[in-house]
Amino acid sequence: MIPGDIPQWIVLVWLFTFGAVVGSFLNVCIYRLPQQERLWAQLKGLTHPPSTCPFCRKRILGRDNIPVLGWLMLRGRCRFCRHWIPPRYAIIEFCNGMLWVALYVAIVPAGFSARASDSCLWSPLGPLANPALAYQQLQFLLHVQYFYYLVLAEVLLVATFIDFDLQIIPDGATVPALIVGVLGSFLIGDLHLWPVWFQNTGTLQTLKHVSPTWIHWLLTGPDRPGWLAAHPHWHGLVSSLAGIVVGGGVIWLLRVVGQWAWRREVMGFGDVILMAMIGSFLGWQPTLLVFFVAPFCGLLATVASLRLFRSREIPYGPYLSLAALLVLFAWRPYFSHFENWFALGPLIVLQALLMLVLLGLSLWIVRMTKRLLGFKDPDEFADQGEWGPGDQLAFYANKDYEAGQGAMKPPAWPGTSAGMGRRFADQWRNGNR
Repeated sequence: MIPGDIPQWIVLVWLFTFGAVVGSFLNVCIYRLPQQERLWAQLKGLTHPPSTCPFCRKRILGRDNIPVLGWLMLRGRCRFCRHWIPPRYAIIEFCNGMLWVALYVAIVPAGFSARASDSCLWSPLGPLANPALAYQQLQFLLHVQYFYYLVLAEVLLVATFIDFDLQIIPDGATVPALIVGVLGSFLIGDLHLWPVWFQNTGTLQTLKHVSPTWIHWLLTGPDRPGWLAAHPHWHGLVSSLAGIVVGGGVIWLLRVVGQWAWRREVMGFGDVILMAMIGSFLGWQPTLLVFFVAPFCGLLATVASLRLFRSREIPYGPYLSLAALLVLFAWRPYFSHFENWFALGPLIVLQALLMLVLLGLSLWIVRMTKRLLGFKDPDEFADQGEWGPGDQLAFYANKDYEAGQGAMKPPAWPGTSAGMGRRFADQWRNGNR
């Protein structure tokens, strides 16, 4: 499936090189995107100013910006101030190069006997299983799918590191990718893993014999609506939009239910946008699988966080990202087997509502159990009493250094307080009238 029968190792070397170069840009995204609050300001900050040393502020030379090798040649030190440069930058560049290689090997099968069914994205319901595709068309589709899902993988990498650092996911990391997911799915038309809607009529007919008559109207309908194949571009658009609604919707509902049950925020809004972005690429069924896989990815990290750092808060975005990559890489051997569950048609909606009710009930039971054991809700810790001596001491201990408080404060240049409009107030407090 590699064009022109080019040896695979040559393709992989070039992919690693380009991936490492892009990884250098991802370092810029990870560092600069959180520095601004608004989307447009975040995107503008990626191009200006040029890369500089964060310590001496001198511009980094072009030869020092070579991915991985630049850091190694400098031995992890700035060329000018010799300050230590963390190896994380080189590690991200290397890992991104390997990500490009791994994704290509998984999606585009190689060898003379390679078949589309060897791709990790293949499933009997997917576009790669279309027998009408010629060899050249199939080859083109595989490479388009590779670059399409590579955009998703890059954004997940950026969101993961920002969330680990600051426990936020800026819109500049997710919203542009969400737009790419929708436009790409609409313009190409055959990038989905599964059709936006399908049913197994045989299974539904069997369920009719064991279900009450009032539910039979939910068990009828065709395997797949005819317009999906007749209008692939509109199908791609609907699939992407459904992924956005379901992906962002399940995290938003989890926020609402968690807020009601635990009286505290259990999920940030950045996770909602991240999951919507994942849905724009994968579609709504694989995105639901991501939602159920992510807790298992975060379970060990949560236990380690509680034991090592005694922290009650963990960033959830990295585990949503990891779950999305797992679903993508293991789609053919593992996750495509969930087809029978999603083929139940409208019954899935009833199951989702039942699971939502059970989730809220289980969270409420946990909250009541904690109360019985003597643990207070987070909103009960707020002190509603009067301002006491301890509060006063804490206030003065943490007061602004420049405000003239504290006997150990060294004399400051008077222009500092004058520029802030408080020079005479400081003189009055210090007795210098």
